[in-house]
Amino acid sequence: MADSNEMTINLAVFGRPQSGKSTVGNSLLGSSDFESRCSPSSVTTQCSLGRSCCLAGVVRRNGCELALRVRVLDTPSYPHSALSKEQVRDMVRSALAHHFGKEGLHLALLVLRADLPLCPDESHHTIQFIQELLGPTWKDFTAVLLTHADKAEEAGFTEETYLHSASSTLLSLLSSVEHKYIFLDNQKSMIKEERAIVLRKLFHFIQQNNYQVL
Repeated sequence: MADSNEMTINLAVFGRPQSGKSTVGNSLLGSSDFESRCSPSSVTTQCSLGRSCCLAGVVRRNGCELALRVRVLDTPSYPHSALSKEQVRDMVRSALAHHFGKEGLHLALLVLRADLPLCPDESHHTIQFIQELLGPTWKDFTAVLLTHADKAEEAGFTEETYLHSASSTLLSLLSSVEHKYIFLDNQKSMIKEERAIVLRKLFHFIQQNNYQVL
């Protein structure tokens, strides 16, 4: 990979119902591969893989521009309105092995809503679920994406004041993943420039992890 001018990054999105996880996947891919809509029940019922086209001018490695390809695995939410924890866990495990078994997973993206408080019980169950899927090194391979950041901004919060006012549960989670987090605006679809910024941040997290895969 070091001699190649092209790189594929493998990502998987996790989150609670209506957290915006499928929307995040679509934004990263620049597509509408994953169904995403407002619903009183869980929308995603099976894992699916989306692939981007080759992206130029987004990231560099060792001083050279890389052609970047992005692969995103969308997963059913947990908890789920129609599937048990075991069903979701087994489905995701199988999909991770099938799609990323050879190349490995670069980052698991835990999608949380910035406009809703993260409670201890919710955090505990979410972390326990991801740990069951990814194993004891899950912290090294997990980043937090905070969606609906526009609503927090409308309420008068900057990123700094938001984190200053955040619950100890959220701050503890961000600390455990070594502050790998990104705020995302859900008010408008991600334009090309914004998408490039988010991908650069994710690529930076991967670089910080020495390009290791899970």
